Amino acid sequence: MTITDIRIRKVAGEGKLKAYVTVTFESCFVVHNVKVIQGESGVFIAMPSRRTKNGEYKDVAHPINTEFRARLQEQILEAYDQAADPLGRRQVGKAPDFGSGIRRFEPCRPSFESARRRAWNK
Repeated sequence: MTITDIRIRKVAGEGKLKAYVTVTFESCFVVHNVKVIQGESGVFIAMPSRRTKNGEYKDVAHPINTEFRARLQEQILEAYDQAADPLGRRQVGKAPDFGSGIRRFEPCRPSFESARRRAWNK
């Protein structure tokens, strides 16, 4: 599965949470609220989760195998390193390459909103 877009929203402050991330797969599926967290041994990603009635947190979406999780974390952290800081200053460096696009799946159909915009502009 190809990651076609990664959007980083860095968080200002001194806490462990460093950024929120939105990841798009195959230009067809998006996962919001992946978190970049500063741990004792460095930064890592945490998948989006919800709090259950008994107070536990359960992932809403997560990788099934360790190889994909490692690849996902590597690409997100690379994009995080290249992202602007919370004050809007851009760090110097090359933007990460997210691959050549869709490989296995057919492109998604345009959304209703984009179809409506095209009809409006005719």
